[in-house]
Amino acid sequence: MAAIHRPAHLTHHAAKIASAACLEKSRAIGVPMNVAIVDASLYLLHFERMPGAKLTSVDISMNKAFTAAGHRAPTSVYKEAVWPGGAAFGLNSSNDGKFMYVAGGIPIVVDGEVVGAIGCSTGTPAQDTEVAQAGVDAVLSYIKKNSQLKAKL
Repeated sequence: MAAIHRPAHLTHHAAKIASAACLEKSRAIGVPMNVAIVDASLYLLHFERMPGAKLTSVDISMNKAFTAAGHRAPTSVYKEAVWPGGAAFGLNSSNDGKFMYVAGGIPIVVDGEVVGAIGCSTGTPAQDTEVAQAGVDAVLSYIKKNSQLKAKL
């Protein structure tokens, strides 16, 4: 059995690819966004605030990314659980209040392992999720393309 575990982490380059896709989708739907991307250790790799994005959503986007990576699940899965009577009532006040249960945080999963996450905020939860998913899809596409190139060498 191994004495240490070294999880894969999203690179800064991949975070920029994700961010570019998020910004493109945000422009396409006409909603300026705050976009935060963290690595598997929950550290902020990249942040973009589009002109017109809500100032109060800066921390929300970062917290969505933090929660999605740390809990290895989209933030939307906690929506019902954190309310009174829910299985995880009060969880939203954990981690110094950084736990986020509003949709728009999505983990980036490669080979079954969370390597990072994207959090978007300013629009509706559905818009935030749509923009974050565009970033996740772009990173996964980039990884797949580069894996195929390496296999040909």
